[in-house]
Amino acid sequence: MKKFRKVLDGLTTSSPGGTIGSPSCGSAAGTPTAAPTPKEIDVQETLVSENFQLCKTVRHGFPYQPTALAFDPVQKILAIGSRSGGVRILGRPGVDCYCQHESGAAVLQLQFLINEGALVTACADDTLHLWNLRQRRPAVLHSLKFNRERITFCHLPFQSKWLYVGTERGNTHIVNIESFILSGYVIMWNKAIELSTKTHPGPVVHLSDSPKDEGKLLIGFESGTIVQWDLRAKKADFRIYYDEAIHSVSWHHEGKQFMCSHSDGSLTLWNLRNTTRPFQVTFPHGKIQKDGRKESCKPILKVEYKTSRSSEPFVIFSGGLSYDKAGRRPTLTIMHGKAITVLEMDYPIVEFMVLCETPYNNEVQEPYAVVVLLEKDLIVVDLTQSNFPVFENPYPMDIHESPVTCTAYFADCPPDIIPILYSIGAKHKKTGYSQKEWPISGGTWTLGSHTYPEIIITGHADGSIKFWDASAITLQMLYKLKTSKVFEKPKPGEGRAAELVEEDPFAVQMVSWCPQSRIFCVVGISAHIILYRFSKYDANTQIVSLEVRLQCESEDVISPSENENNPCFSEQGSHSPQPHHQHPASPGNRTPEGIKDSIPCLKVKDRVVRVPPGYQSELVIQLLWVDGEPPQQITSLDINSAYGLLAFGNCNGVAVVDYLQKTILLCMSTLDLYGAADPYQRLTRSPRRNRQSTSEFCMRGLSNFYSDSKKRIRTSYQSLTELTDNQQSIDMERSKSPTSGHASRRAMLQQLHGVTMYSHDEHHTTASYCWSERESRENSFSRSRSSSVSSIDRDTKEAVTTLQFGESYGRKSDALPTPCLWVGTSLGVVLLIPMSIPTDQEERMEEPVTIGPSGAVLMLKGSVLRFAFLDLVGALIQSPYEVWRDLNAPEDPDRPRRRKLVHFSPSSSQDACGDGHLAVVCSERQAKVFLMPSQSCLFVHNITESSFVLRADVVSVCNSVCLACFCANGHVMTLSLPSLRPLMDVNYLPLTDMRIARTFCFTNGGQALYLSSPTEIQRITYSQEMCDNLQEMLGELFTPIETPEAQNRGFLKGFFGGNAHTFDREELFGEAAAGKASRSLAQHIPGQGGVEGMKVAASGAVGELARARIALDERGQRLGELEERTALMMTSAETFSKHAHELMLKCKDKKWYQF
Repeated sequence: MKKFRKVLDGLTTSSPGGTIGSPSCGSAAGTPTAAPTPKEIDVQETLVSENFQLCKTVRHGFPYQPTALAFDPVQKILAIGSRSGGVRILGRPGVDCYCQHESGAAVLQLQFLINEGALVTACADDTLHLWNLRQRRPAVLHSLKFNRERITFCHLPFQSKWLYVGTERGNTHIVNIESFILSGYVIMWNKAIELSTKTHPGPVVHLSDSPKDEGKLLIGFESGTIVQWDLRAKKADFRIYYDEAIHSVSWHHEGKQFMCSHSDGSLTLWNLRNTTRPFQVTFPHGKIQKDGRKESCKPILKVEYKTSRSSEPFVIFSGGLSYDKAGRRPTLTIMHGKAITVLEMDYPIVEFMVLCETPYNNEVQEPYAVVVLLEKDLIVVDLTQSNFPVFENPYPMDIHESPVTCTAYFADCPPDIIPILYSIGAKHKKTGYSQKEWPISGGTWTLGSHTYPEIIITGHADGSIKFWDASAITLQMLYKLKTSKVFEKPKPGEGRAAELVEEDPFAVQMVSWCPQSRIFCVVGISAHIILYRFSKYDANTQIVSLEVRLQCESEDVISPSENENNPCFSEQGSHSPQPHHQHPASPGNRTPEGIKDSIPCLKVKDRVVRVPPGYQSELVIQLLWVDGEPPQQITSLDINSAYGLLAFGNCNGVAVVDYLQKTILLCMSTLDLYGAADPYQRLTRSPRRNRQSTSEFCMRGLSNFYSDSKKRIRTSYQSLTELTDNQQSIDMERSKSPTSGHASRRAMLQQLHGVTMYSHDEHHTTASYCWSERESRENSFSRSRSSSVSSIDRDTKEAVTTLQFGESYGRKSDALPTPCLWVGTSLGVVLLIPMSIPTDQEERMEEPVTIGPSGAVLMLKGSVLRFAFLDLVGALIQSPYEVWRDLNAPEDPDRPRRRKLVHFSPSSSQDACGDGHLAVVCSERQAKVFLMPSQSCLFVHNITESSFVLRADVVSVCNSVCLACFCANGHVMTLSLPSLRPLMDVNYLPLTDMRIARTFCFTNGGQALYLSSPTEIQRITYSQEMCDNLQEMLGELFTPIETPEAQNRGFLKGFFGGNAHTFDREELFGEAAAGKASRSLAQHIPGQGGVEGMKVAASGAVGELARARIALDERGQRLGELEERTALMMTSAETFSKHAHELMLKCKDKKWYQF
């Protein structure tokens, strides 16, 4: 029965249409069992599609391209808007929320409803949105779309429900925040200015109510006109016409003076007693020149005028520097009494905001900090200390300090690794920060019950590596490693090597980390690998350098063979071995004939260096230039601490290094690895004619390397990192390409790996899968096989795309598992290389590791991406590892340090099931499960035909394992193991760009991440369990806090200071007094998270308030409907009355008998 069920599972796996949104995702191969199974495999699969759901969890990093800033002084939370329509809301560490406007329009301005748990956003598409922050995932309650006018400025007075909205035409509208409906009260620009004025005053750039009287609204126009409008009398109190354009206005808290910043770098102070001219004009950075004139200054974009009880007022502004000093950095100026402090910033200032003790604008402000939003950073300055130190930022805002070029994600680390990394990293932290607590301290966050140690590793363009603690959906910097310290600084003009190392010679391409042994490997763009060991002690060390010669003289062109599905191959052609491929030389040696060109791209420090505690470099491996051609990029890497071996490959071949003995064990081309079992017929290129053509080819090779490696890293981390955000959709690229998916795929792979390589499925010519047939299907013309193999594709090579060490069976006849290296290539070929490793510790350090000839050869469609091994009950077999030991620790004579190895042999835990294991192999087109050692294919699933897989990982979810895939068309899929049943297929990212392609990675626990922008990491989950627990893990943005009471103004101040508290906005702006606004002016749009979103608000007082708001909202809706029905009834009643009156007039003189 079980066997029958397995066959049925296989048939359902191979049925077409297994995934949503991909019409040809099903297996075209038909049956999943490619060969009869020699023994029955009984695996109880527990995962079902209900275990999976895809959703975003949290976003880390600095908001990309920020545009706006707001702060709630009572709740103490900060909001940042961005150009892409995103809003980040930050509170205490752990309280970090990301919202996105569906329109994607840039956020122009943000306004908190102070202490109300709501936020108003004004976007570039002239829409206002009201966000409810009383739920862990904020939602839009209302939207208001302006149709005829463009929004330029908004102002919401404290404890008011009426929002003032200024427009580009110079008009001021008023919006009811509760109903999000326009009031009929409008301040038209032509009423605000004098009738005699001949010019338009320009857009509204400022709106604020007078601290002295809330019934007076100050309106600032761009041209320099300022009007104080009496809202009750509906007329202007005074008008100011100034020559210079206005950028911002700020009141003194008493309401008798206000300050303006202007485009000529000046500040003007105006007194309400005399508004004919400014009370004071200052040019803070404008010096008087020799001829007596003021030097011209840049505009002061914003000014804030804040008072303090214990000291002089603060005047804080951005900009205003003189034009003559080119290259000066952006500045924030703090004028406090006579002292002027200029703070230079690393990036342009987008916005700043002064944080004050009181939310009331008519009280002494008492500023204590300034939040400065820069283009690429967020800084908070402490105003309470005379030297104005900055606060230490608890958020991970410096992910992009150097552009991110690669990422790695580890969800189930050993629990001791995070504290150790933190203790090492803490010693190198910057000092000089303010001693006070971080002032943005709102919200609540507690450590959830579903937490485990997680680490994210980011590699950067400057060669630095950052380790981040990512536990419990937070992100905190642990440790930073600078790989560039291993090398001498490249000097300009050092020959050909210098051409290669222009800007970022140390840029990190990929990383490999074994958390158990704490061995860490870094692959760099200059074709170098650095191996690090971890130590808690500092040491004096000499870095060992190995130089590897891995270059092909003649390029191999492939004629596909006819027996694609046969796992064993006879010899199809003879290959002349290339002895110069191998370079088992001692470290630093070079062959005599290659002295001219056998040089690495970088120079390793050849002296003893002092290394601090942490990761210490032990070995550097560099690929050499050969005959004037630069080394090709390293495309794959694996390291195994139990074996003491490191393997890497590129488009030329593969190399294996024994890092314990510091020797090169294997260095040969992919072609030589096949031996007699080559599935392809190779054609060799004709020899080169002379050295001149060789040198020309070398320069082309260099340009290829630099266009394919530097250009790749440049485009990949240009598109990855540059703030020009060059996102190129694959779909767009495909639409430009004449061969539909092929050119775009190849271009993407070139950018991903830096090499031109082809894939097995693009060059197979079999009865069922033919290159020329595909060409004729996808194009209007047919291309012959010879033409497809020549010309374009002749420049391609078979690259090693993935490597994996593990205990396996190299040959069918093997009875016991031995250490093996699994090699996957871009042609879909899988090779197994068996190895013999001495087990005794002394022998391991002295006896050589022997590598046998390649054993099994397996085939898939497309470039091989991932290997994984399962035992015969379906559990994942971990790679063996060495338990970490500190080589620099003091020797203990009683307990000598010995290597302690942990092995997970396939036969150790399954006596009942017999020997053998399952090998999961995933390529960019399909996945296969093989039974070892028989090498029979048990299951096959064609993942996609229309696209290709970018990333695949075997991960643990819900106490089981599955295969997770991310496709270039944006689909995220999971497949069961071993039967490869589709469990989830979600079209998550419709437009995939290079940044996401290079940085997307899966990890255990149903989590994944990618770089969503050059400055932000987006974490997602595909686990239903984590989606269910997400509400518990996220922080609360809103905390019930009592609004501080207004200060007692005193009898005299209240008597002479105006009747500010008697102003009733409802009486002025309500429908009864102001009437209804024109329906064509703005359109009300109910939010998606309206009433339903409010219902998930917290219980207690917050819940009661939320329910009251819901009731009001519903009541308002019902009242509106009732009003419309009443109006209809009144109309019909009037009609009835009219007809009745006419009938009465007609019949009043008639007698009863005349009817």
